[in-house]
Amino acid sequence: MEAASRTSSLPIRLEAADTVIFLDLPAWSCLRGIAQRRLRHGGGQQDAIGVYNRITWNFIRYIIGYREKMAPRVRGLTAEYAGEAEVVVLSSRRAARRYLASVPAGSKTEELSG
Repeated sequence: MEAASRTSSLPIRLEAADTVIFLDLPAWSCLRGIAQRRLRHGGGQQDAIGVYNRITWNFIRYIIGYREKMAPRVRGLTAEYAGEAEVVVLSSRRAARRYLASVPAGSKTEELSG
């Protein structure tokens, strides 16, 4: 499951999930990642990787306010619709790397990350 910012379809995806991974990263970490991706790939349309790399002030404000505004909504929807799914909350990129390294090869989570 991905792109939790699209909360309208989140209940459907949560009900179907067996594992939910919530990346609860600090805003500075997200902004750093955005800047690194921008430097690596430049701006504009990146057809080869399916990305339109447009950064606006509204987008930056969204990233800065995510933990306060959207994260509680996503957590609430997760609690309501995830059912018996395993819910994993990762609060750093290091924790995400550790988690992915701990997933056995060939598992569904491994297939999604590869």
